[in-house]
Amino acid sequence: MERLERSGRWLRAALARGPLRRRLPALLLAIAVLGSALKDSDLVPDTPLQNKRNPLNVYFVKVAWAWTLWLLLPFITLTTYELGRSKLLYGRTRSALLVLRRLGALLVGTAVWYLCTELFIFIENLTGECSLQGQPSQPGQPPRLYASKRECQRDSGVWSGFDISGHCFLLSYCAMMILEELAVLEALAIEHSSKLRVVINVLLVSLCSLTMIWVFMFLCTALYFHDFSQKLLGVLIGLAAWYGTYRYWYLKPFSPGLPLPNIPLSSKKYSYSR
Repeated sequence: MERLERSGRWLRAALARGPLRRRLPALLLAIAVLGSALKDSDLVPDTPLQNKRNPLNVYFVKVAWAWTLWLLLPFITLTTYELGRSKLLYGRTRSALLVLRRLGALLVGTAVWYLCTELFIFIENLTGECSLQGQPSQPGQPPRLYASKRECQRDSGVWSGFDISGHCFLLSYCAMMILEELAVLEALAIEHSSKLRVVINVLLVSLCSLTMIWVFMFLCTALYFHDFSQKLLGVLIGLAAWYGTYRYWYLKPFSPGLPLPNIPLSSKKYSYSR
C-alpha cells in the first residue's frame, strides 16, 4: 500500500501539471517522422513487435478505445464528484450533474473514434483495388471488380489502397485524452487514510501504465507499419481531434467542459495551474 501511495504521489507530480501534456504532441510527431525515416532506410532490426499478432497489439491496441474508456469512466466519475464536493462546494445533486456533464467527454471521444475509423475505411475502399494472385481469369469473362477491402480479402486477394494509420490516430488521441483528464488531480486533496485515495491511486497508476503502452506501441507502428504519409495523417487527425475538443470546444459553455472547470484558461496558457 505504501508503494502504491509513493507511485501515486510521483505520478501526480509528473503528469498532473502541464509540461508533459504540452510536449507530448511534438514528441508524437517526432516519433512518426523519425520512425518512418528509420523504416524507409531499413535500419530497424527484426523483433517480435513487427508481427501484428504480438500480444500488445492483439490484447491492447486492437481494443485501445475500450481500455481507455473503461479506465477513464470510474476515474472521471470519482474525481469530478470529489472536486465538486470538496473544492467547488457543490451539493450532492449538483456534483452528480457535473459528473454527468464531464462524462460527456467519453461520449464525444467514442463518436470521434467511430467516425474517424469509418472515414479511414471509406477512404481505403475508395482509393484501393484488388489483386488476385494465382487465380486465372475465366476466358471471355471480364475481371471482377471489388467494391471493398473485405470483399477482396474474402476471395484471398490483396487490397492496395490509401490506408490511413488508425493506430497512429487512436493511440495519439487516447494518450492526449488521458493526460488531459489526469490534470484534475492538481486540485484534489484527499486524506491519506481515505479509501477513495487508494482507489484513485490504483486508477492513476493504471492510466499512466496504459499511456506508456500507447506511446510505446505508437513507436512500434512508426518503425514497422504503414507509409510515412499514412502515419503522419493519422497522428495529425488524432492531435486535431484532441485540440478541437480540449483546447477549443470544451472551453465553451455548451460542452462537456474541462477537468478543472473553475480555472480560467486561454488557448496559449493551458497548464491547469492555480
